[in-house]
Amino acid sequence: MSIAEIAIEKIHKTQNTAHQFSILIPSWNNLAYLQLCINSIRKNSTHNHQIIIHINESKDGTIEWVRNQPDIDYTYSEQNIGICYALNIAASISHTDYILYMNDDMYVCPNWDEVLLQEIKSIGHKNFFLSATMIEPFDSHNTTMLFGDFGKKIESFDETKLLNEYNSKPLKDWTGATWPPNIVHKDVWIAVGGYSIVFHPGMYSDPDFSMKLWLYGIRYFKGLAASRVYHFSGISTKRVKQNSGYYMFIQKWGMPTSVTMKKFLQMGKPFTGPVAPAKYKSKINFKNSYKRIISAMKSSVSME
Repeated sequence: MSIAEIAIEKIHKTQNTAHQFSILIPSWNNLAYLQLCINSIRKNSTHNHQIIIHINESKDGTIEWVRNQPDIDYTYSEQNIGICYALNIAASISHTDYILYMNDDMYVCPNWDEVLLQEIKSIGHKNFFLSATMIEPFDSHNTTMLFGDFGKKIESFDETKLLNEYNSKPLKDWTGATWPPNIVHKDVWIAVGGYSIVFHPGMYSDPDFSMKLWLYGIRYFKGLAASRVYHFSGISTKRVKQNSGYYMFIQKWGMPTSVTMKKFLQMGKPFTGPVAPAKYKSKINFKNSYKRIISAMKSSVSME
């Protein structure tokens, strides 16, 4: 069955004009984590937001639980349609000026949304892409993330410890917003067409979205150190069949994601303002051309 043949249910319950963000959360049989995520939004947000969940498949009672939540809008497909389709469908019932994408295995820390909102107000225009900062229980040595083990799974999650310590680790604002939670103006989301379905079910759709924003003209890519979320990491992606996103990305953009992150987004550098124009060297161009050819060959094989 094609995606087009799958029935989609859309339920828009909320009409609160005071909502600040439309929070899109794709979820696939992950009810316990989703409930923790929603409860953290309700508990730790400074402002009210429209919460929109796309429910994929729901073999674990997710659809029944969500239908009983008066403050949650949702879209639903009886089969798993992945992240890209889910985000785009959920965005179709958003009613605020800002679309924020969040994973269902995240727990937002106090003041997370106020930091984002004040940054948006200070920017004063629509052409930005912002990310919150993730705290993860695995030390990836990534300068855009913080390491803090408050539980690798929900069974060992120490909420009290997290709330006492989430703000204790120093970090400066960083350049190169890409990963969720991330936020754009709705007009920008519509202009670039949301997340690219060619990357279905979702791997490598994050850097692709950033490059679409770059092509559109966005240069303000900022990660906010004071907006923090705890991320259990990989709860859903470990279960799904991976697409050949690495090679698809090279085919589309003519470069690997490592070049995108370093040359275009300048990922992980301390934030000093809009990113500067990317500069290529002939050696890099030759390397990218070679990888593009190899990627085309591998992608054509994988699609057969």
